[in-house]
Amino acid sequence: MTQKPIRGVVAAIATPVDAAGTPDTGRAVKLARFLLDNGCDGLNVLGTTGEATSFSREERMAVMTAYRDASLPMERLMVGTGTAAISDTIALTRHAAQLGFGGALVLPPFYYKGVPDDGLVGYVDELIAATTQPAIPLYLYHFPAQSGLPWHPALVRRLLDKHAGRIVGLKDSSGDMAYARAIAALSPDFAVFPSTEACLIEARGGAFAGCISATANLNPDLCARAWRDGDQTALADAVTIRKLFDGKLLVSGVKALLAHIHADPALARTKTPLPAFPAADRAAVVAGYDAVRAKKVA
Repeated sequence: MTQKPIRGVVAAIATPVDAAGTPDTGRAVKLARFLLDNGCDGLNVLGTTGEATSFSREERMAVMTAYRDASLPMERLMVGTGTAAISDTIALTRHAAQLGFGGALVLPPFYYKGVPDDGLVGYVDELIAATTQPAIPLYLYHFPAQSGLPWHPALVRRLLDKHAGRIVGLKDSSGDMAYARAIAALSPDFAVFPSTEACLIEARGGAFAGCISATANLNPDLCARAWRDGDQTALADAVTIRKLFDGKLLVSGVKALLAHIHADPALARTKTPLPAFPAADRAAVVAGYDAVRAKKVA
């Protein structure tokens, strides 16, 4: 593997869909270019914000291929390839490697709960054995509130000892910063990305590799100023925008605000089963976002 490590501000990019619920690859590529041109160091494609588990394997592959065909900087993109079925995870991870993605982000096989560590190690063993030509860096995706299966520290340590060089990092969507710090302490070379931009100053000091955030879709410029310059005011504004979604539907909300920012109502569409963002919530979020941006201009 020769890919340069992914670091910094990584947006968990939303996946636009058309009226039929099919991925809208044209809008997806346009949004990706905007984010990369306006502060993002990288993108996490087809994660939770990207509604990956709501798409078929073929749809996910089509989105992945569209990014490559658009000549985006693939080494700056990691892509979610984890599924409940090992054969699908292998197929998606192989496709990611062939397209030149900078990494594959792997959920645990999330349907069966209470799977013992030996089962999860076996899953990773099988994935790694089947994806060696070409190999692709693997990032573990820790989101126990959704998956029901944690990549807990002892398990991560076991995987690192067994697969040094292939497993290179972890995205932590648990919201537990003590967990994130414990995982980062396992190895100085292990790239840990909390899921909030609130960590960026701490990350800049070396604690983490950066952040992978849903709301970086909405504030990439502010996140970039925090990460690159240590700008505390920019970080505070970015966190204010993130907090607009407290207690609200995050994925639907991010898409609704993207539609406002880019003056494109189609960006608000979600894939079944996620509902549209409620109108009252949209009004509140748009007003809050515009207030932050007006303050910045002033």
